[in-house]
Amino acid sequence: MVKNLSIWVISQKENKENRGSVEFQIFNFTKKIRRLTSHLKLHKKDFLSQKGLRKILGKRQRLLAYLSKKSKIRYKDLIDKLELRDTKTHQ
Repeated sequence: MVKNLSIWVISQKENKENRGSVEFQIFNFTKKIRRLTSHLKLHKKDFLSQKGLRKILGKRQRLLAYLSKKSKIRYKDLIDKLELRDTKTHQ
């Protein structure tokens, strides 16, 4: 009975955070990008980290493009919250 209770508590936490949402994924990628950028300022010749950074940037760019197609309002809110520069000009 205790195991079922702990599973229920874990599922409650996951529902609150909604880790599968596009916004949450973009937030995580942004956090990783900022961490890798600060790492690369110190270690300029770390080419594997540069490659990883480029991959994460591409993933975030695709998710941002998807979100901008699906919901312009959510896209603009996320851009403002994360203080990302909007490369596309939306009117």
